[in-house]
Amino acid sequence: MTRSSMLAAFLLLSGCAVGPDYQVPETPAPAHFQAPHDGGAFADVEQQFWQGFDDPLLSELLNLTLADNLDLQVALARYERSAALLYGARREQWPSLTASAAGAEQHLSAVEQLGGPERVERYQAGLNASWELDLFGRLRRASESQAAELQATGADLAALQVVLAGQVANTYFNMRGLQQRLQVANQNVTLQEETLAIVTARADAGRATEFDKVRARAQLARTRAALPELEAALRADMHRLAVLTGQPPAALLERLVPLKPLPGSVPVIPVDSPGDVLRRRPDIIAAERRLAAATARIGIATADLYPRFTLSGLLGSVAAEPGDLFQGASESRQVALGVDWTFLDYGKVRARIDARDAEGQAALASYQQAVLAALEETENRLVRYQQLQTRVSRLASASEDARQAAALARTRYERGFIGYFEVLDAEQELTEIRDAEVRSRTDQVKAMVDVYRALAGAPAPAVPKT
Repeated sequence: MTRSSMLAAFLLLSGCAVGPDYQVPETPAPAHFQAPHDGGAFADVEQQFWQGFDDPLLSELLNLTLADNLDLQVALARYERSAALLYGARREQWPSLTASAAGAEQHLSAVEQLGGPERVERYQAGLNASWELDLFGRLRRASESQAAELQATGADLAALQVVLAGQVANTYFNMRGLQQRLQVANQNVTLQEETLAIVTARADAGRATEFDKVRARAQLARTRAALPELEAALRADMHRLAVLTGQPPAALLERLVPLKPLPGSVPVIPVDSPGDVLRRRPDIIAAERRLAAATARIGIATADLYPRFTLSGLLGSVAAEPGDLFQGASESRQVALGVDWTFLDYGKVRARIDARDAEGQAALASYQQAVLAALEETENRLVRYQQLQTRVSRLASASEDARQAAALARTRYERGFIGYFEVLDAEQELTEIRDAEVRSRTDQVKAMVDVYRALAGAPAPAVPKT
């Protein structure tokens, strides 16, 4: 075979890679979500979502979290590790070059001298090159696998950014809701203190019973008893926000303690098609990229069925004196083609291929499950937000009616038209409805954040490329 034909054959072989070529699986998705929503392109409002709450402190907390959160730093380190591994996998496809030098002195025994010198010196230096000829694509498949793993790790990082941003927003709004609930509870305490004063005055005047007085006092104590639990939950949310931003638990207390209401309105997120949502969600991207990596690893295992060819070369010098190195007579050269073929281990190789194939099937199932879970999550969160809107509206109306009923009951009690039992019942109902209204308004805002998370809102810049 001529040199040109050998080169052509090598180029032909080097262009092939054994194992399956990856194809992105089809992702069947409905044309639209079932829950009613505003139509439109999600990307148009992506960057404006957090600003839509008109809360500079929330925006600052989000920025701090995305910059200093320790879980994010762990994820970023994993991304950098994957980038380094990809660089190493790509370098495996190129020749390796090493330099070596050695010097030795040996004293020979009388038997070994054979008329020669008693002392022998040997010095050598040279450059060694080695290159695995990737004829069957083992190294290329390894590079493909590691590139896919890097992309999956980057998607993990993006997914964590979305999750953490949602956690910060939900914790922040939950904290504001607890502040509102404390305010409502204190208003109820004031109302019931006034009622107790009225009952006490009537009892002292002989127009009410001691039983009414005791029950009014018990109702007041019951309402006051709810305050410590709310205060503890409020402080826990403040601590959580500090830790999410990478700070000690008490670091934000001074800034968070001042009372601030829940947002009066929430941003509107136009929702695009389920297919677009799936293509954007980083958890789906990560699952798909891990499927690609698993497919490439099948090729790596399959390549072990074929021989590995290694081209090596040496350019150096060997001399008896250091000064004679790299002189004409001391020059040393070598070129070799090595073959490594474990054909006798065919059973072991087939077992490894079968194992990699099973891993690929598992990765495919994981990807399909991630798609279904994403669709389910988005549908559920859209429905929940829609239903909470209705609940908040109805509770607002009920709260106003309960306030009027409690005021009328107290007036009628003062005039002797009804007994204290009706007042107690009206005030208990007012307390419960007021608290339920605040909790529902809090849940509504948090549900909007959850919808944003389900739609894969990206609160942070793109993952750095390597």
